[in-house]
This record gives sequence, C-alpha cells and structure tokens, in this order.
Amino acid sequence: MSRTRTTTLALAAAAAAGAMSLAPVSATATPLPLAGSTTVTPAGHAFKATLSGKATLKAGSVTVTCTVSVSTGTVPAAPGNTNPAGPVSSPISPPTYSSCTSSMWGVTPTVTTSGAWSVSMQNGSPVTATLTVPTGGLVVHTTGLAVCTVTAAPSGPASVPGAWTNGAPPSLTFTNASVPVTVTGGFGCPTSATASTFNALYKVTDTTNPAQQITVGP
Repeated sequence: MSRTRTTTLALAAAAAAGAMSLAPVSATATPLPLAGSTTVTPAGHAFKATLSGKATLKAGSVTVTCTVSVSTGTVPAAPGNTNPAGPVSSPISPPTYSSCTSSMWGVTPTVTTSGAWSVSMQNGSPVTATLTVPTGGLVVHTTGLAVCTVTAAPSGPASVPGAWTNGAPPSLTFTNASVPVTVTGGFGCPTSATASTFNALYKVTDTTNPAQQITVGP
C-alpha cells in the first residue's frame, strides 16, 4: 500500500471517529422546561384595575406622570381560566390615563389609548404578568413649549413584563418595564428615543363579587 493511500485512510478514519464522538452530545441536549400550569379564579368574574399612586412613562429625558388610570376585564370562563402548560390571558379595556403632567416646564401631556389590549398571568414564584399593548395602542401628545407625539408599540404589538401579587386586594406591578416607542416633534422632543420606561402599580378588585379576590394559582 502506498504512503499516500495510507495517509488518506488514516484521515478518513479520524473524521469518522470525530463524527461518532459528536453524536452523543446532540442526543443528550437538555430541552427548555415547559411553563407550569396556571389557573385564574373566580372563573368568569369581571375585574377592575385601578392605579395606586402614580404611573410614569419616561422617554429620553422627558417623564410623563399620571395619577389616574383604570382598566377593566373579565377572567375567562371555565375551562378557559386554566392552562396546564402556560399563562392564562384576559382581554382588557384600553387603560385610561388622566391627571397627567410632564417633567418639562410649560408642557402639558395628553394620553390616549385604543385597540385590543390584554393581560396574561403565569403562575410561579413570583407570578409573572404580561401586558400586551396593541400596535399604536398608546399615544402621548404634548402641547405648550414643546409639541411632541410619543407612540408606543409603533411597529407591532408590544409585551410589557410585570408581576402579579395575590392579596386582598391583589396587585399588578410594572417596574422599569421597557416599551418600544417612536417620538416625533420639534425642539425639546426626545426624538432619538426608541424605548420608554414604564412604572405603575395597580390594585385589582373583583367587580362581580367584591367579597372575593382575583387569584392566580397552579
């Protein structure tokens, strides 16, 4: 056998051995864990989320603060209030925002909302919540010394992460949650901002039966 053929066979054998050694690695790859079960009760009950304190939306160096905000929704009727491997979602009314001020002197903000909003709950430690803002579903317009328009979720629905705490009443909290935005306007407007930071705490009450509490569990 020639030296060239011997070398070729040796390289082929080494390649085959390498391929065989890689096979067990891919076969033992660990899959991502599935989401746990979630149940929201009482099934079919209506609820109202009312702002506690203040809500802030910061884009660039400008912060808009509102002290009044309300949204309503309904827990899905059974069996839709239970998901054995993931979150439970409820449609909600577009939150209203009023009594709003701006961190810019001489500027008055107005917040309008529209579209199909929803909130989903995933049981865990802690219980997580996701607020879905529809495309263009929240718009802040300012008048006065700076005329600006801030549009949230400009290119598609946006998921805003939060946390749910069971209690009497339970609460829904958003802490430095990032929301994609576009900003248009002239002097004083933070037109380079592509995201805003949202902070708010809502208390949630059962409006079907005020003696009961909306609860998220397994």
